[in-house]
Amino acid sequence: MKKRQVVMRNEGSERSSATQVVRIVEYAECRKNHAANIGGYAVDGCREFMAGGEQGTTAALSCAACGCHRNFHRREVVDK
Repeated sequence: MKKRQVVMRNEGSERSSATQVVRIVEYAECRKNHAANIGGYAVDGCREFMAGGEQGTTAALSCAACGCHRNFHRREVVDK
């Protein structure tokens, strides 16, 4: 299950007809270097971000698969 965040905004001035842009944010594989403290390089192979809790809680920012924060996962933004 991929974590998705939907961001909606209006483009254009208020006088003209505004178009609505929907951006979907998905978090993919983990990029955290788990061996950095010993001078090496190793990632855990977590292929996608899975929220560790319900939306809106602090647990939702941690990955259930690898335990790291959401910011360590590659962010993909898709405009629709």
